[in-house]
Amino acid sequence: MSWLGRLASSAVMLVLVSVVLFGLVHAIPVSPALVVLGPDASADDIAQFDHEHGLDLPLATQYTSWVGGMLRGDFGTSLQDDTPIGPRIARTFPITLELVVLGFLFALAVAIPLGIASALWEDSWIDHIARLVAVIGVSVPAFWLGLLLISWFAVDLRWLPPGGFVQWREGVWPHLRSMLLPTVTVGFYYVAIISRMTRSSLGEAMAQDYVRTARALGLGRSRILVYALKNALTPVVTVAAMSFGYMFGWALIVEQVFNIAGMSRALLTAIFQRDYLMVQGIVLVITAMFLLANVTADWLYRVLNPRLSA
Repeated sequence: MSWLGRLASSAVMLVLVSVVLFGLVHAIPVSPALVVLGPDASADDIAQFDHEHGLDLPLATQYTSWVGGMLRGDFGTSLQDDTPIGPRIARTFPITLELVVLGFLFALAVAIPLGIASALWEDSWIDHIARLVAVIGVSVPAFWLGLLLISWFAVDLRWLPPGGFVQWREGVWPHLRSMLLPTVTVGFYYVAIISRMTRSSLGEAMAQDYVRTARALGLGRSRILVYALKNALTPVVTVAAMSFGYMFGWALIVEQVFNIAGMSRALLTAIFQRDYLMVQGIVLVITAMFLLANVTADWLYRVLNPRLSA
């Protein structure tokens, strides 16, 4: 598929997700008026609330109005307090994005070297450590890992703050200290996933005929590794791109554990309050980031293997 075709398919997927999301959110039988006005609200009060917020209009009309507003940069207003949703997303999205990016970079920085070492020294002590890290990474829930890190590094050792988000303007080091434990919590699971994929893919590449031929011709170990790693990275890129998107879901848990007022936490609050427009806007932004990660991965495929562009 060409680059333009990939972008077009991503746009179609985003539209389909918006339709499904809109349908699922509005399939909830309880009106958000009961949350805002309270369980003692009369039928007339609920009807007036629905009319003021356009919830009594046909679903097709509500959907087109919502999509048309987003195309103009207007995400609508919150059903809870009538404040604009766009500025709230713009305020919380950078926090969640930074957490996900830091967690992603942490996962790559640990997982890829660990996977390479594990593949090159199979069944050695390095490989056993990598397997142990992988087992722990996929076994420990994120919320439990976050609580353990808080207990060890914040409560017992007092090296790092137990939670909260320190702005950049308050200092680079205080900001990074506040993000260190959440970063490790978000990325640790994907250290296990990406390291095992790197080990498996590189191990298969090192067993190929061209590697044996290169060894027979006397090429150096480091040069052979570069060639093998280039071929082995394609499935790793796929897993990494998927991991980046999934990290937004993990951020939902981590932001709660570390009391970070990011977009994922705003999403959870909106779900409990049945704030339809807020839920739709945030989920659509996360979906767009997921699709962007996959488009970027598709571009990296072509960089690693130019034959895909032919």
